[in-house]
Amino acid sequence: MSNTDSHPSLSSSRDCPIVDGRRMIQRVEARTTDVGGIPVARTLPTRGRRTIGAWCFLDHAGPVVFRGDSRGMRVGPHPHIGLQTFTWMMAGEVLHRDSLGSEQIIRPGEINLMTAGYGICHTEESMPSSGQLHAAQLWIALPYADRETSPRFDHYGHLPRWEEQGADMTLLVGHFRDHNAPTIAFSPLLGIDLAHRNGGRMRIPLRADYEYGLMPLEGAFHFGDEVFKTNELAYFGTGRTDIEFQAPPGGRALLLGGEPVQDEILMWWNFVGYRRAEIAQAQREWEEGSSRFGTVPDYDGERLMPPPMPWKAG
Repeated sequence: MSNTDSHPSLSSSRDCPIVDGRRMIQRVEARTTDVGGIPVARTLPTRGRRTIGAWCFLDHAGPVVFRGDSRGMRVGPHPHIGLQTFTWMMAGEVLHRDSLGSEQIIRPGEINLMTAGYGICHTEESMPSSGQLHAAQLWIALPYADRETSPRFDHYGHLPRWEEQGADMTLLVGHFRDHNAPTIAFSPLLGIDLAHRNGGRMRIPLRADYEYGLMPLEGAFHFGDEVFKTNELAYFGTGRTDIEFQAPPGGRALLLGGEPVQDEILMWWNFVGYRRAEIAQAQREWEEGSSRFGTVPDYDGERLMPPPMPWKAG
């Protein structure tokens, strides 16, 4: 998916509140934006929270059922640099195409992972037969040393799954207990989808050197006296060895974690970088139709164009 916000902000990674010398559970409320013709809830980046480890973007789309003549989601060609796009599908089907020539339908329980590196462009379209959509798309900031790696696309149809404390668990990326995800990561990360059919109390072990957040996708999750509803991200910070919560019947959430990023990460439109100059250069090259990003074969539609940059590119 693309950041099609017409008034995006220049976001940095160092924006973590400290209360009485320690990190608290922080409530990050989503804002609604439009992506490809459907409303999505965006919790990263927002003013309250920019990153969780190298996770620097989180959109929650749906669940939505398309009615009448709705074509569902349709995101035209747009560029990326310096990041990985990470799409986790829970309902519906979406067709991914990119300038490498990749063409892949993603179905429920699967991940599409696109590594932009030096530059790539892609499109995403709901399949006409799917009739619905429920997905999470995240971006992962590439480390400085890997920010210009060669672009690539990977699809994962099989992921580690198990039952724990009454919940169906799927490891999306990283290592948890005895499980290892096959997804390619350039920095230490964790991503888990947990779905609790009947509801119940859960205790999840954490690494003290990671920062974590839990994003309710369906239902309200209780952390002691605090309740986090759907699309209210609970950010835990670092230094914790576990987290306990009460999951509701039918509740579903994403647990995200990672080693805190020490470098300053800059985000503008669909670009992630470490210097304003490299982001400005990428925008100029996209606007000029440079071969850097290539073209998406067989897509019938206009390229997405960025808003004016918020600083002098010179």
